[in-house]
Amino acid sequence: MVRLQPADLAALDSWIAAQDEEPTRPEAVRKLIRLGMTVQAE
Repeated sequence: MVRLQPADLAALDSWIAAQDEEPTRPEAVRKLIRLGMTVQAE
């Protein structure tokens, strides 16, 4: 389980709402982690 601060949870929910197929919160967290791991550090 991951606990998020209210502001982070609101941002996650906003991101979810902007997706074509709205993922569940756990699916969204997994997707964002995968996306973050593919971005090269600057």
